[in-house]
Amino acid sequence: MTPQKNDGTQLAESGFWDHVDELRGVLIKGAVTVLVLMLALFYAMPGLFDTLIMAPCRSDFWLYRVLGDNDFTVNIVNIRLASQFFIHVSTSFWLALVFSCPVLFYLAWSFICPALYPHEKRSVRWVFVFGNFMFFLGIALGYAVIFPVMLHFLADYHISESVPNDISLDSYMDNFIMMIFIMGVVFEMPLLAWLLGKLGLITRKFFNTYRRQAIVILLIAAAFITPTSDPFTLMVVFVPLYMLWEFGALLVPKNRPKIAEGTV
Repeated sequence: MTPQKNDGTQLAESGFWDHVDELRGVLIKGAVTVLVLMLALFYAMPGLFDTLIMAPCRSDFWLYRVLGDNDFTVNIVNIRLASQFFIHVSTSFWLALVFSCPVLFYLAWSFICPALYPHEKRSVRWVFVFGNFMFFLGIALGYAVIFPVMLHFLADYHISESVPNDISLDSYMDNFIMMIFIMGVVFEMPLLAWLLGKLGLITRKFFNTYRRQAIVILLIAAAFITPTSDPFTLMVVFVPLYMLWEFGALLVPKNRPKIAEGTV
């Protein structure tokens, strides 16, 4: 092997391992961010748990006051010896992961930024801000509206009046965490539509063609999220989902981008 090839190989290997070191640094910074925030939330969790997480169980929650249901309360019980400790740890971790998302997205952007063209960097900045905004908007809606509506229905539902509903702490927290995360992810639907449009995979014609099917699917999804026959609670979930569909349609180009002649 000639010296030139050896030098080229060494340079290539050096460049690859430099990227590996940078990626490892990004991962370490992200892990440290989540860990520090988790420790802070673990310390503050007793107060946050009573004032925020358990708020939908009380009759003074804002949504119940708007609906005029001032008598609704949910009794949460613990039936496992170690549940309260593990809930303390797991809730601190999941909330730390949620609130550190902007930092994690920024670290990911700082890693890929040097490989982007200037116009691509502008697009990524827009995606970063818009993606974070929609994610937290979905979480806020899930916490303030969707989860309380689901809790109100399920906590009052009885297959038999002889079986009272005493909700376990594990069940309550599983549904709480799942619902707010689902809504945060669902609110990224316009961003996904924009990305697919930029890649030329879908156009606005797709949304116009399949609008009726989308309405049916979104109604089924809303009924699954809030299993109730009450039209009001069904619309509370369906309307935001449908607005996300229409908003995604506005972000998608009318026609596929044309490929320049001579390009492959």
